[in-house]
Amino acid sequence: MTNLFFTVVNMSIAAGFTALVVIAARLALRRAPAVLSYLLWIAVAVRLVIPVRLASPLSIMRPIEPLAAEDSGFMTFVSPELKTTAMDAGMRGIERMAETMMPAAKVPGVDMLDMLIRLGGIIWIIGVIVLLARSAVNYWNVRNSIRTAVRIRDHIYESDRIDTPFVFGLLKPKIYVPTGLSEQELTYVLLHEQTHIDRRDYVIKPLAYIMVIIHWFNPLIWLSYALMSKDMEMSCDEKVLDKTGGRHKRPYAAALLSCAVRSSGLRAGSSPAFGENQVKARIRNILAYRKPSARVIAGYMLAIAVLIAACSTNPKMVQPVPHTDRQTFYSGYNLTELMNNKTLYVGHAGKVGGLIHGMPEPEGLDWNGIELQTTEPPYGVIIRYQMNAAADQAETGDAAYETFCRNAVLLFSLIDNVDRISLSIGDQTSPDGSASYSMTVTREQAEAWLGGDVRPYSADASGLQRLIDQVNRLSFDFSQS
Repeated sequence: MTNLFFTVVNMSIAAGFTALVVIAARLALRRAPAVLSYLLWIAVAVRLVIPVRLASPLSIMRPIEPLAAEDSGFMTFVSPELKTTAMDAGMRGIERMAETMMPAAKVPGVDMLDMLIRLGGIIWIIGVIVLLARSAVNYWNVRNSIRTAVRIRDHIYESDRIDTPFVFGLLKPKIYVPTGLSEQELTYVLLHEQTHIDRRDYVIKPLAYIMVIIHWFNPLIWLSYALMSKDMEMSCDEKVLDKTGGRHKRPYAAALLSCAVRSSGLRAGSSPAFGENQVKARIRNILAYRKPSARVIAGYMLAIAVLIAACSTNPKMVQPVPHTDRQTFYSGYNLTELMNNKTLYVGHAGKVGGLIHGMPEPEGLDWNGIELQTTEPPYGVIIRYQMNAAADQAETGDAAYETFCRNAVLLFSLIDNVDRISLSIGDQTSPDGSASYSMTVTREQAEAWLGGDVRPYSADASGLQRLIDQVNRLSFDFSQS
């Protein structure tokens, strides 16, 4: 669930940036037909529901620097690693304070940041469930209110239990109108609601609200939904005026006002309604509307298409070509690779592997992979090697253990929540080919050797150099197990 939560958060952040661009574009298009603003929300919807996107040189995301941009096209703004020095130091400070105030409550290996992340995921799920339940109740209430509606003709129904016209139903949409409408009001209402049906707005709006529910923690998404609903209604008004002509502006606006006066409003996520809110803005838009020429519309549509493409795609990520002279080495350690792969979580296999790759390999051994122990504390890493056929077991063992101990200390500095580092050596040169040797170093041992917490050393490359100098001066006396 944690990975799903972070995926949603990253999609929501990208959608938030896109929403800001769309909102700004709406202001620039305030004199243009509302349907153009309505179309722009496609870009936000794409960001909210599709985690992987194509790359484009037009992308608005180019000035934004995510933590990572994967080959799949997914942009990461917030990572489970949360690889920032401030967060790293801050969480350790909170943990130390808690341990000082409540020493008896200390649980070895528990990572407070991990607990907060899990709690965030749980709160997100609870919010989704609550909003879905509320929507289900609202749907049931609307359905119950139209149960006694009387059919007028075709798919049009009249009810004395509703006070505003609306479209209801997904597979077979029907128009429901309140009793008491004049013939003229009914004509305009039916034109408006039929336009919603023709454009499939009765499907679009509930789907948009589901997106809001999934991203309920993002206020920009709620704002986007409100503005999208406004654009939907205004563009529908304009479509009706295109059908009826300019002389119908005032009676159409009067019909809208009449329905708004008697309306108490529908619940969020409900079907499109003629008398829905933003009445003042809609009436002003109706009275000021002038249908633009075909040439102007074509120009607007081209601009909208470019803007949607820019908002819906990611920038092309240029992968830097690695150069050996850009790497910083110190006493056999690749400081550049070590700092680039520093992580709070031992569960990130790519970064843990990168750390080990940046360290000296024990003499006489061949790399054979790693195993991460992340199910429950103590969290650990098992580094596996195979003994070379030409290696002497005794000499290889002593040298390997010494190199391993030095590397383990650096790993404890660079991986925030790891509790133990283990070495496993397979010896295929033994008579039966199945002999193995192993040893384990715990964080407590590393801190005893260095006289305190080793994590602060990894704040920068110079700190790592000081740590390397110290471990190189240590002598280790471990026996095989």
